[in-house]
Amino acid sequence: MDFRPRTKEEPEINLIPFIDVLLVILIFLMLSTTYSKFTELQLKLPVADVEAQRDYPKEVLVSVSSDGSYSVNKQAVAGRNVADLASALQTAAKAGKESVVIIHADATARHQAVITVMEAAKRAGLTQITFATQSSSAAAR
Repeated sequence: MDFRPRTKEEPEINLIPFIDVLLVILIFLMLSTTYSKFTELQLKLPVADVEAQRDYPKEVLVSVSSDGSYSVNKQAVAGRNVADLASALQTAAKAGKESVVIIHADATARHQAVITVMEAAKRAGLTQITFATQSSSAAAR
């Protein structure tokens, strides 16, 4: 019988395979992940440089304010729905279907308000629509 104390060997942990696996996982995640940077867009619309603005003899001016209220040829429209706006456009369109709808929308107006004007023009039978802008020099003031 051997009663001598044995020297206990310290177990050795091999870290190289562990590091290899972690690097493979890291490379896989880097290649398979799509990075999207969400930023807040600061837009100032509308601005355009126009050489000369055309004069429409058959124009219907529709103004959209920042709070979503409408006016047709500088006359306020009572409601904010498509039906009220369509009846106001039919009344203001003296040239009938040949009239041109010019949308003067505030730069901070919601897109839905402009889409409502376009839908009302469609219901009123007015197919010619354009947007009024200001020149970039006037926007800088």
